Amino acid sequence: MTTKEIITASIIHIVIPLLGFLLFLSLNKAMKKNTQNAPEIELFTVFINYGILLIIVLTELFWKWSGIASLGTFYLIFGAPIIMGLIILRNKGKLSVSIYHKSIFFSGILYFVITPLAFITIYFLE
Repeated sequence: MTTKEIITASIIHIVIPLLGFLLFLSLNKAMKKNTQNAPEIELFTVFINYGILLIIVLTELFWKWSGIASLGTFYLIFGAPIIMGLIILRNKGKLSVSIYHKSIFFSGILYFVITPLAFITIYFLE
């Protein structure tokens, strides 16, 4: 394995998830400080789903496909839409509670636009 490959793999599989987790913790802290009944689980789930999507896209573009990438893709196609749909339904009546509820609601809706566009883009780029 070359140095470039090690750096690429480390960025995709260690640095990006770590930065995402730190961003989640920061946003979660601000959300809990400013909002009662903060949607922590929904926020974490949105971060996980979009994080997996980002890692799949980066893996396809800059790294080697693997069995884990296939499992992630399978989850994004069959599992995540159900979970994001539940997040949409759960936050539908809470749009006026806080900007966090509203953002999580729209993040759930945008999943159904962003994910197919990401897969189509990957398909045509490769």
